[in-house]
Amino acid sequence: QRHWMLSILRLWELGWHVLRALKTRGNTPKYGLIFHSTFIGRAAAKNKGRISRYLANKCSIASRIDCFSEVPTSVFGEKLREQVEERLSFYETGEIPRKNLEVMKEAMVQAEEVAAEITRKLEKQEKKRLKKEKK
Repeated sequence: QRHWMLSILRLWELGWHVLRALKTRGNTPKYGLIFHSTFIGRAAAKNKGRISRYLANKCSIASRIDCFSEVPTSVFGEKLREQVEERLSFYETGEIPRKNLEVMKEAMVQAEEVAAEITRKLEKQEKKRLKKEKK
């Protein structure tokens, strides 16, 4: 199931570039936007394909989290970015990255704290608004 989601992400990305190339009558793209990421630029030539697939996977996960989360936070995005950084380090130095399960557990705990804080702030703002309306 994961592979078709990544394929859709790559096709969607490629579609925009192809349409732009057709519209401007320019050359069609050889690579998509993901391949031009700084993460891929920092990887060795033999690891560029690996890290681009890994980055596409993390982008896919991030888009699903954004879609289905009730309170938007940047916690998951930051954790996914850390994972990509760790994977780059793994390819360069051989230092084993953390497991996805560990990272997502950490992110869930942090996201719950952040979501609770955001909810409290929104409730305070709502109470202030209601007080102003009563006056």
